[in-house]
Amino acid sequence: MKNHHHFPGSSPDSERITLRMEKIIIHGGKPLTGEIAVSGMKNAAVAIVLASVMTEDKCVIENLPRISDVDISLELLRARGVRVKFLNRTTVEIDSTVMDSELYGEDDLARKMRASYYLVGALLARFGKARVGCPGGCDFGARPIDQHIKGFEALGADVVMEPDVINASASDGLKGASVYMDVVSVGATINVMLAAVKADGVTVIENAAHEPHVVDTANFLNACGADISGAGTDTIKIKGVKQLHGVTYAIIPDMIEAGTFLILGAATGGRLKISNVIPKHLDSITAKLEEMGATIEQDDEAVTVSTTGPLSRVNIKTQPYPGFPTDMNPQMCVLMSLAQGVSTLTEGVWENRFRYVEELKRMGAKIKVEGRTATVEGVGALNAAQVRALDLRAGAAMIVAGLAAEGRTEIDEVHHIQRGYEDIIHKLESVGADIRMVSIPDNLFDKAN
Repeated sequence: MKNHHHFPGSSPDSERITLRMEKIIIHGGKPLTGEIAVSGMKNAAVAIVLASVMTEDKCVIENLPRISDVDISLELLRARGVRVKFLNRTTVEIDSTVMDSELYGEDDLARKMRASYYLVGALLARFGKARVGCPGGCDFGARPIDQHIKGFEALGADVVMEPDVINASASDGLKGASVYMDVVSVGATINVMLAAVKADGVTVIENAAHEPHVVDTANFLNACGADISGAGTDTIKIKGVKQLHGVTYAIIPDMIEAGTFLILGAATGGRLKISNVIPKHLDSITAKLEEMGATIEQDDEAVTVSTTGPLSRVNIKTQPYPGFPTDMNPQMCVLMSLAQGVSTLTEGVWENRFRYVEELKRMGAKIKVEGRTATVEGVGALNAAQVRALDLRAGAAMIVAGLAAEGRTEIDEVHHIQRGYEDIIHKLESVGADIRMVSIPDNLFDKAN
Protein backbone atom coordinates (compact mmCIF):
# COMPACT_ATOMS: atom_id res chain seq x y z
CA MET A 1 0.00 0.00 0.00
CA LYS A 2 1.30 3.44 -0.88
CA ASN A 3 2.57 5.51 2.03
CA HIS A 4 0.44 8.67 2.21
CA HIS A 5 2.15 11.74 3.53
CA HIS A 6 -0.27 13.80 5.58
CA PHE A 7 0.53 17.16 7.02
CA PRO A 8 0.72 17.32 10.77
CA GLY A 9 -1.21 20.35 11.95
CA SER A 10 -3.80 20.41 9.18
CA SER A 11 -6.71 20.06 11.60
CA PRO A 12 -8.86 22.99 12.69
CA ASP A 13 -7.20 22.78 16.14
CA SER A 14 -3.89 23.91 14.66
CA GLU A 15 -5.54 27.11 13.47
CA ARG A 16 -6.65 28.27 16.90
CA ILE A 17 -3.69 30.58 17.14
CA THR A 18 -5.09 32.54 14.18
CA LEU A 19 -8.53 33.08 15.72
CA ARG A 20 -9.64 36.65 15.62
CA MET A 21 -12.41 37.20 18.14
CA GLU A 22 -14.87 38.58 15.65
CA LYS A 23 -18.20 37.59 14.18
CA ILE A 24 -20.36 38.77 11.30
CA ILE A 25 -23.91 40.01 11.91
CA ILE A 26 -26.32 40.14 8.97
CA HIS A 27 -29.87 41.46 8.67
CA GLY A 28 -30.92 39.69 5.48
CA GLY A 29 -33.82 39.48 3.08
CA LYS A 30 -32.92 42.50 0.95
CA PRO A 31 -32.15 42.36 -2.80
CA LEU A 32 -28.58 43.46 -3.51
CA THR A 33 -28.10 45.91 -6.37
CA GLY A 34 -25.03 47.60 -7.80
CA GLU A 35 -21.47 46.76 -8.80
CA ILE A 36 -18.74 44.83 -6.98
CA ALA A 37 -15.13 44.80 -8.22
CA VAL A 38 -13.33 41.49 -7.77
CA SER A 39 -9.87 41.39 -6.15
CA GLY A 40 -6.82 39.45 -7.33
CA MET A 41 -7.01 35.66 -7.14
CA LYS A 42 -6.05 34.20 -3.76
CA ASN A 43 -4.77 30.93 -5.19
CA ALA A 44 -2.58 32.66 -7.79
CA ALA A 45 -1.34 35.31 -5.37
CA VAL A 46 0.04 32.92 -2.75
CA ALA A 47 1.86 30.86 -5.40
CA ILE A 48 3.33 33.91 -7.16
CA VAL A 49 4.38 35.65 -3.93
CA LEU A 50 6.30 32.55 -2.80
CA ALA A 51 7.67 31.87 -6.31
CA SER A 52 9.09 35.41 -6.50
CA VAL A 53 12.06 34.39 -4.33
CA MET A 54 13.34 32.22 -7.20
CA THR A 55 14.37 35.42 -9.00
CA GLU A 56 16.99 36.50 -6.40
CA ASP A 57 15.91 39.99 -7.46
CA LYS A 58 13.15 42.58 -6.90
CA CYS A 59 9.62 41.74 -8.05
CA VAL A 60 6.62 44.07 -7.95
CA ILE A 61 3.31 42.21 -7.62
CA GLU A 62 0.15 44.17 -8.48
CA ASN A 63 -3.57 43.44 -7.91
CA LEU A 64 -2.65 41.57 -4.74
CA PRO A 65 -5.67 40.67 -2.58
CA ARG A 66 -5.27 41.91 1.01
CA ILE A 67 -6.30 38.71 2.76
CA SER A 68 -4.75 36.74 5.59
CA ASP A 69 -3.30 33.98 3.35
CA VAL A 70 -1.36 36.60 1.37
CA ASP A 71 -0.22 38.32 4.57
CA ILE A 72 1.03 34.98 5.93
CA SER A 73 2.89 34.30 2.63
CA LEU A 74 4.68 37.64 2.97
CA GLU A 75 5.47 36.95 6.64
CA LEU A 76 6.98 33.58 5.64
CA LEU A 77 9.34 35.48 3.33
CA ARG A 78 10.16 38.16 5.92
CA ALA A 79 11.05 35.40 8.40
CA ARG A 80 13.83 34.36 6.01
CA GLY A 81 15.25 37.83 5.46
CA VAL A 82 13.32 38.85 2.32
CA ARG A 83 12.49 42.56 2.19
CA VAL A 84 8.78 43.24 1.67
CA LYS A 85 7.46 46.74 1.04
CA PHE A 86 3.94 47.81 0.09
CA LEU A 87 3.97 50.48 -2.63
CA ASN A 88 0.19 50.92 -2.29
CA ARG A 89 -2.67 48.90 -0.86
CA THR A 90 -2.58 46.19 -3.55
CA THR A 91 1.00 46.46 -4.83
CA VAL A 92 3.97 44.94 -3.05
CA GLU A 93 7.69 44.98 -3.80
CA ILE A 94 9.46 41.76 -2.84
CA ASP A 95 13.28 42.02 -2.73
CA SER A 96 14.73 38.53 -2.33
CA THR A 97 18.33 39.34 -3.30
CA VAL A 98 19.14 38.36 0.29
CA MET A 99 17.36 35.30 1.66
CA ASP A 100 18.11 32.55 4.14
CA SER A 101 17.41 29.00 3.05
CA GLU A 102 17.08 27.78 6.64
CA LEU A 103 13.91 27.63 8.71
CA TYR A 104 13.74 29.89 11.76
CA GLY A 105 10.68 29.44 13.95
CA GLU A 106 8.18 29.86 11.10
CA ASP A 107 6.40 26.52 11.68
CA ASP A 108 3.34 28.22 13.17
CA LEU A 109 3.11 30.59 10.20
CA ALA A 110 3.27 27.72 7.70
CA ARG A 111 0.52 25.84 9.54
CA LYS A 112 -1.88 28.75 9.09
CA MET A 113 -2.27 28.12 5.35
CA ARG A 114 -2.23 25.27 2.89
CA ALA A 115 -0.22 26.93 0.12
CA SER A 116 2.93 27.42 2.22
CA TYR A 117 4.14 24.20 0.58
CA TYR A 118 5.00 26.24 -2.55
CA LEU A 119 8.02 27.45 -0.60
CA VAL A 120 9.43 23.91 -0.92
CA GLY A 121 9.47 24.03 -4.73
CA ALA A 122 10.74 27.62 -4.77
CA LEU A 123 13.60 26.98 -2.30
CA LEU A 124 14.60 23.74 -4.06
CA ALA A 125 14.89 25.74 -7.29
CA ARG A 126 16.93 28.52 -5.67
CA PHE A 127 19.11 26.72 -3.11
CA GLY A 128 18.85 23.02 -3.99
CA LYS A 129 17.42 22.44 -0.50
CA ALA A 130 14.32 23.37 1.51
CA ARG A 131 13.20 23.11 5.12
CA VAL A 132 9.61 24.33 5.44
CA GLY A 133 7.07 23.99 8.24
CA CYS A 134 4.19 21.64 7.42
CA PRO A 135 1.17 23.48 5.99
CA GLY A 136 -2.38 23.74 7.35
CA GLY A 137 -5.42 25.39 5.74
CA CYS A 138 -9.00 24.14 5.52
CA ASP A 139 -9.64 20.64 6.78
CA PHE A 140 -11.28 18.54 4.03
CA GLY A 141 -10.11 15.15 5.24
CA ALA A 142 -7.16 13.39 3.66
CA ARG A 143 -5.09 15.81 1.59
CA PRO A 144 -1.86 13.90 0.98
CA ILE A 145 1.16 15.45 -0.73
CA ASP A 146 2.31 12.27 -2.48
CA GLN A 147 2.21 13.95 -5.89
CA HIS A 148 4.39 16.85 -4.73
CA ILE A 149 6.96 14.45 -3.25
CA LYS A 150 6.85 12.15 -6.26
CA GLY A 151 7.60 15.13 -8.53
CA PHE A 152 10.46 16.44 -6.37
CA GLU A 153 11.97 12.95 -6.19
CA ALA A 154 11.70 12.52 -9.97
CA LEU A 155 13.76 15.73 -10.32
CA GLY A 156 16.45 14.25 -8.05
CA ALA A 157 15.52 15.56 -4.60
CA ASP A 158 15.46 13.55 -1.38
CA VAL A 159 12.36 14.37 0.68
CA VAL A 160 12.03 13.55 4.38
CA MET A 161 8.84 14.28 6.33
CA GLU A 162 9.80 15.22 9.88
CA PRO A 163 7.09 15.71 12.55
CA ASP A 164 6.54 19.41 11.79
CA VAL A 165 8.85 20.04 8.83
CA ILE A 166 9.22 19.07 5.18
CA ASN A 167 12.94 18.59 4.51
CA ALA A 168 14.00 18.35 0.85
CA SER A 169 17.47 18.44 -0.68
CA ALA A 170 19.10 17.81 -4.04
CA SER A 171 22.84 17.45 -3.34
CA ASP A 172 23.64 16.75 -7.00
CA GLY A 173 21.27 19.46 -8.31
CA LEU A 174 17.81 19.05 -9.82
CA LYS A 175 17.59 17.33 -13.21
CA GLY A 176 14.75 17.55 -15.73
CA ALA A 177 12.47 14.51 -15.77
CA SER A 178 9.08 13.22 -16.88
CA VAL A 179 6.47 13.48 -14.10
CA TYR A 180 3.03 11.89 -14.42
CA MET A 181 0.44 13.10 -11.90
CA ASP A 182 -1.58 10.10 -10.66
CA VAL A 183 -4.38 12.50 -9.75
CA VAL A 184 -5.00 15.99 -11.12
CA SER A 185 -3.53 18.22 -8.42
CA VAL A 186 -3.26 22.01 -8.72
CA GLY A 187 -0.83 22.27 -5.81
CA ALA A 188 1.46 19.52 -7.07
CA THR A 189 1.38 20.83 -10.64
CA ILE A 190 2.49 24.30 -9.50
CA ASN A 191 5.03 23.03 -6.97
CA VAL A 192 6.78 20.68 -9.41
CA MET A 193 6.72 23.43 -12.05
CA LEU A 194 8.50 25.77 -9.58
CA ALA A 195 11.18 23.21 -8.78
CA ALA A 196 11.72 22.39 -12.48
CA VAL A 197 12.26 25.99 -13.67
CA LYS A 198 15.98 25.95 -12.83
CA ALA A 199 16.54 22.17 -13.15
CA ASP A 200 19.12 20.98 -15.64
CA GLY A 201 17.33 19.85 -18.80
CA VAL A 202 13.66 19.46 -19.74
CA THR A 203 10.81 18.50 -17.41
CA VAL A 204 7.45 17.32 -18.71
CA ILE A 205 4.46 17.27 -16.33
CA GLU A 206 1.68 15.02 -17.65
CA ASN A 207 -1.93 14.93 -16.40
CA ALA A 208 -1.33 18.47 -15.18
CA ALA A 209 -4.05 20.65 -13.63
CA HIS A 210 -5.63 23.24 -16.00
CA GLU A 211 -6.72 25.86 -13.44
CA PRO A 212 -6.28 29.56 -14.25
CA HIS A 213 -3.88 30.00 -11.33
CA VAL A 214 -1.59 27.33 -12.80
CA VAL A 215 -1.50 29.43 -15.99
CA ASP A 216 -1.01 32.67 -14.05
CA THR A 217 1.94 31.24 -12.11
CA ALA A 218 3.51 29.98 -15.35
CA ASN A 219 2.98 33.38 -16.99
CA PHE A 220 4.65 35.09 -14.02
CA LEU A 221 7.65 32.74 -14.19
CA ASN A 222 7.94 33.19 -17.96
CA ALA A 223 7.91 36.97 -17.46
CA CYS A 224 10.87 36.39 -15.10
CA GLY A 225 12.77 34.48 -17.80
CA ALA A 226 11.54 30.90 -17.35
CA ASP A 227 10.76 28.68 -20.36
CA ILE A 228 7.39 27.05 -19.65
CA SER A 229 4.91 25.97 -22.33
CA GLY A 230 1.57 24.16 -22.22
CA ALA A 231 0.22 25.60 -18.95
CA GLY A 232 -3.56 25.23 -19.02
CA THR A 233 -3.34 21.90 -20.88
CA ASP A 234 -2.69 18.29 -19.79
CA THR A 235 1.02 18.55 -20.58
CA ILE A 236 3.37 21.26 -19.29
CA LYS A 237 6.91 21.42 -20.64
CA ILE A 238 9.63 23.26 -18.71
CA LYS A 239 13.09 23.87 -20.17
CA GLY A 240 15.44 24.63 -17.29
CA VAL A 241 17.12 28.05 -17.21
CA LYS A 242 20.14 29.19 -15.18
CA GLN A 243 18.67 32.39 -13.80
CA LEU A 244 15.48 34.42 -13.42
CA HIS A 245 15.12 38.19 -13.18
CA GLY A 246 12.71 40.53 -11.40
CA VAL A 247 9.51 41.73 -13.03
CA THR A 248 6.35 43.76 -12.45
CA TYR A 249 3.33 41.46 -12.68
CA ALA A 250 -0.44 41.80 -12.04
CA ILE A 251 -2.39 38.89 -10.49
CA ILE A 252 -5.48 37.71 -12.41
CA PRO A 253 -8.98 38.33 -10.93
CA ASP A 254 -10.33 35.77 -8.46
CA MET A 255 -12.89 33.55 -10.20
CA ILE A 256 -14.12 32.06 -6.91
CA GLU A 257 -14.77 35.46 -5.37
CA ALA A 258 -16.57 36.41 -8.60
CA GLY A 259 -18.60 33.20 -8.56
CA THR A 260 -19.54 33.76 -4.91
CA PHE A 261 -20.89 37.23 -5.73
CA LEU A 262 -22.79 35.90 -8.76
CA ILE A 263 -24.53 33.34 -6.55
CA LEU A 264 -25.19 36.08 -3.98
CA GLY A 265 -26.94 38.15 -6.66
CA ALA A 266 -29.12 35.21 -7.65
CA ALA A 267 -29.85 34.26 -4.02
CA THR A 268 -31.01 37.74 -2.98
CA GLY A 269 -33.06 38.43 -6.11
CA GLY A 270 -31.21 41.61 -6.95
CA ARG A 271 -29.12 42.74 -9.89
CA LEU A 272 -25.38 42.59 -9.34
CA LYS A 273 -22.65 43.56 -11.77
CA ILE A 274 -19.39 41.76 -10.99
CA SER A 275 -16.50 43.71 -12.54
CA ASN A 276 -12.75 43.09 -12.97
CA VAL A 277 -13.36 39.49 -14.02
CA ILE A 278 -12.32 37.19 -16.85
CA PRO A 279 -15.77 35.92 -17.98
CA LYS A 280 -14.36 32.75 -19.58
CA HIS A 281 -13.11 31.58 -16.17
CA LEU A 282 -16.73 31.74 -14.95
CA ASP A 283 -18.32 29.69 -17.76
CA SER A 284 -19.10 26.61 -15.64
CA ILE A 285 -20.76 28.80 -12.97
CA THR A 286 -22.76 31.10 -15.25
CA ALA A 287 -23.99 28.11 -17.28
CA LYS A 288 -25.53 26.56 -14.15
CA LEU A 289 -27.03 29.87 -13.02
CA GLU A 290 -28.71 30.24 -16.41
CA GLU A 291 -29.95 26.64 -16.18
CA MET A 292 -31.59 27.59 -12.85
CA GLY A 293 -33.34 30.56 -14.49
CA ALA A 294 -31.05 33.47 -13.63
CA THR A 295 -30.28 36.05 -16.32
CA ILE A 296 -26.58 36.49 -17.13
CA GLU A 297 -25.17 39.39 -19.16
CA GLN A 298 -21.48 39.51 -20.09
CA ASP A 299 -19.09 42.06 -21.46
CA ASP A 300 -15.28 42.08 -21.73
CA GLU A 301 -14.47 42.40 -18.03
CA ALA A 302 -17.81 42.10 -16.21
CA VAL A 303 -20.70 39.68 -15.67
CA THR A 304 -24.14 40.82 -14.45
CA VAL A 305 -26.62 38.49 -12.75
CA SER A 306 -30.31 39.15 -12.10
CA THR A 307 -33.39 37.07 -11.29
CA THR A 308 -37.06 37.77 -11.80
CA GLY A 309 -38.90 34.60 -10.79
CA PRO A 310 -38.18 31.54 -8.66
CA LEU A 311 -35.07 29.47 -9.45
CA SER A 312 -35.27 25.92 -10.80
CA ARG A 313 -33.58 22.75 -9.58
CA VAL A 314 -30.21 21.74 -11.04
CA ASN A 315 -27.73 18.85 -10.86
CA ILE A 316 -24.02 19.59 -10.46
CA LYS A 317 -20.83 17.59 -10.01
CA THR A 318 -17.73 19.51 -8.98
CA GLN A 319 -14.65 18.71 -11.05
CA PRO A 320 -11.20 20.11 -11.83
CA TYR A 321 -11.17 23.14 -14.15
CA PRO A 322 -12.84 23.75 -16.58
CA GLY A 323 -15.54 21.82 -14.67
CA PHE A 324 -17.67 23.29 -11.90
CA PRO A 325 -15.25 24.32 -9.09
CA THR A 326 -15.18 22.49 -5.76
CA ASP A 327 -14.64 25.90 -4.14
CA MET A 328 -18.19 26.84 -5.25
CA ASN A 329 -19.82 23.74 -3.73
CA PRO A 330 -21.10 25.32 -0.45
CA GLN A 331 -22.32 28.55 -2.06
CA MET A 332 -24.21 26.61 -4.75
CA CYS A 333 -25.79 24.37 -2.11
CA VAL A 334 -27.35 27.51 -0.58
CA LEU A 335 -28.80 28.47 -3.95
CA MET A 336 -30.18 24.95 -4.46
CA SER A 337 -31.91 25.28 -1.08
CA LEU A 338 -33.66 28.43 -2.32
CA ALA A 339 -34.72 26.85 -5.65
CA GLN A 340 -37.86 24.88 -6.51
CA GLY A 341 -37.62 21.09 -6.67
CA VAL A 342 -34.89 18.61 -5.71
CA SER A 343 -31.30 19.24 -6.78
CA THR A 344 -28.25 16.99 -6.45
CA LEU A 345 -24.73 18.17 -5.72
CA THR A 346 -21.92 15.65 -6.14
CA GLU A 347 -18.42 16.45 -4.88
CA GLY A 348 -15.81 15.18 -7.32
CA VAL A 349 -12.66 16.59 -5.68
CA TRP A 350 -12.58 16.53 -1.84
CA GLU A 351 -13.95 13.72 0.31
CA ASN A 352 -15.13 15.83 3.27
CA ARG A 353 -16.61 18.95 1.70
CA PHE A 354 -20.12 18.71 3.17
CA ARG A 355 -19.35 19.51 6.82
CA TYR A 356 -21.16 22.84 6.36
CA VAL A 357 -24.51 21.10 5.70
CA GLU A 358 -25.37 20.93 9.42
CA GLU A 359 -25.00 24.73 9.60
CA LEU A 360 -27.40 25.22 6.67
CA LYS A 361 -29.88 22.86 8.33
CA ARG A 362 -29.99 25.28 11.28
CA MET A 363 -31.39 27.78 8.76
CA GLY A 364 -34.12 25.40 7.60
CA ALA A 365 -32.37 23.76 4.65
CA LYS A 366 -33.42 20.20 3.77
CA ILE A 367 -30.25 18.41 2.70
CA LYS A 368 -29.38 14.72 2.83
CA VAL A 369 -25.75 13.70 2.34
CA GLU A 370 -24.81 10.18 1.24
CA GLY A 371 -21.13 9.70 0.54
CA ARG A 372 -20.06 12.42 -1.86
CA THR A 373 -23.57 13.42 -2.97
CA ALA A 374 -25.97 15.84 -1.34
CA THR A 375 -29.67 15.76 -2.23
CA VAL A 376 -31.09 19.24 -1.71
CA GLU A 377 -34.84 19.75 -1.42
CA GLY A 378 -35.69 23.34 -2.23
CA VAL A 379 -37.37 25.15 0.67
CA GLY A 380 -37.93 28.50 -1.06
CA ALA A 381 -36.64 30.59 1.84
CA LEU A 382 -34.08 30.13 4.63
CA ASN A 383 -34.44 31.28 8.24
CA ALA A 384 -31.99 33.52 10.06
CA ALA A 385 -29.88 31.67 12.66
CA GLN A 386 -26.58 31.52 14.50
CA VAL A 387 -24.07 29.55 12.41
CA ARG A 388 -20.33 28.92 12.06
CA ALA A 389 -17.90 29.37 9.18
CA LEU A 390 -16.32 25.90 9.25
CA ASP A 391 -13.89 26.68 6.43
CA LEU A 392 -13.23 29.41 3.89
CA ARG A 393 -15.89 28.60 1.28
CA ALA A 394 -18.39 27.32 3.84
CA GLY A 395 -18.03 30.72 5.48
CA ALA A 396 -18.85 32.42 2.18
CA ALA A 397 -21.92 30.18 1.91
CA MET A 398 -23.09 31.29 5.36
CA ILE A 399 -22.87 34.92 4.18
CA VAL A 400 -24.95 34.06 1.09
CA ALA A 401 -27.50 32.25 3.25
CA GLY A 402 -27.60 35.05 5.82
CA LEU A 403 -28.16 37.75 3.20
CA ALA A 404 -30.93 35.68 1.56
CA ALA A 405 -32.71 34.91 4.86
CA GLU A 406 -35.10 37.35 6.55
CA GLY A 407 -33.93 38.45 9.99
CA ARG A 408 -30.67 38.44 11.96
CA THR A 409 -27.97 35.87 11.22
CA GLU A 410 -24.75 35.65 13.22
CA ILE A 411 -21.67 33.92 11.81
CA ASP A 412 -18.91 32.79 14.17
CA GLU A 413 -15.34 31.63 13.35
CA VAL A 414 -15.05 34.26 10.62
CA HIS A 415 -11.24 34.06 10.52
CA HIS A 416 -11.77 31.39 7.85
CA ILE A 417 -13.55 33.92 5.61
CA GLN A 418 -10.76 36.47 6.09
CA ARG A 419 -8.32 33.98 4.56
CA GLY A 420 -9.82 34.36 1.10
CA TYR A 421 -12.17 37.35 0.69
CA GLU A 422 -10.71 40.84 0.68
CA ASP A 423 -12.73 43.58 2.36
CA ILE A 424 -15.92 41.54 1.92
CA ILE A 425 -17.95 43.55 4.46
CA HIS A 426 -17.40 46.88 2.69
CA LYS A 427 -17.93 45.34 -0.74
CA LEU A 428 -21.30 43.94 0.30
CA GLU A 429 -22.34 47.12 2.13
CA SER A 430 -21.73 49.04 -1.11
CA VAL A 431 -24.47 47.04 -2.87
CA GLY A 432 -27.03 47.38 -0.10
CA ALA A 433 -26.23 44.58 2.35
CA ASP A 434 -26.90 45.13 6.05
CA ILE A 435 -23.75 43.36 7.25
CA ARG A 436 -21.09 44.18 9.80
CA MET A 437 -18.10 42.65 11.55
CA VAL A 438 -18.15 43.00 15.33
CA SER A 439 -15.47 42.25 17.89
CA ILE A 440 -16.46 39.86 20.64
CA PRO A 441 -15.37 41.36 23.99
CA ASP A 442 -12.49 39.44 25.56
CA ASN A 443 -14.29 39.27 28.90
CA LEU A 444 -16.94 37.04 27.30
CA PHE A 445 -14.19 34.53 26.61
CA ASP A 446 -12.79 34.89 30.12
CA LYS A 447 -16.23 34.01 31.51
CA ALA A 448 -16.64 31.15 29.06
CA ASN A 449 -13.25 29.68 29.88
